Amino acid sequence: MKGNTVATDKPLGSEAAPASPQQQQQGQPQVQIDDSRAQSLYSNFCRVTGTPEELIIDFGLNSQPSGTPTEPIAVTQRVITNYYTAKRLLHVLQMTIERHEGTFGAVETDVQRRVQRT
Repeated sequence: MKGNTVATDKPLGSEAAPASPQQQQQGQPQVQIDDSRAQSLYSNFCRVTGTPEELIIDFGLNSQPSGTPTEPIAVTQRVITNYYTAKRLLHVLQMTIERHEGTFGAVETDVQRRVQRT
């Protein structure tokens, strides 16, 4: 996937400052990413369930985003992860949204409030 991404060549949630050229020469490992087989899908629906060991995050497309859908929402992608990775994901998503809101303004999740603004 190309374009705007949050991912870096560091593990998810890594907060370390970028390594200086001198530190890189001392053997700081670099994580290689191969996203050549990644699939991009759009989702406006998410459901999170879990077990004591794992989180299950389902993504799908709600074709009726306002009101209660009358048709079933087809789940097209499922991510199963552990709580450690989920917490790192939560942290990096929070930082990314804060950065976005700092540049572009608040992201309003209440549809009714968004409609009233326009």
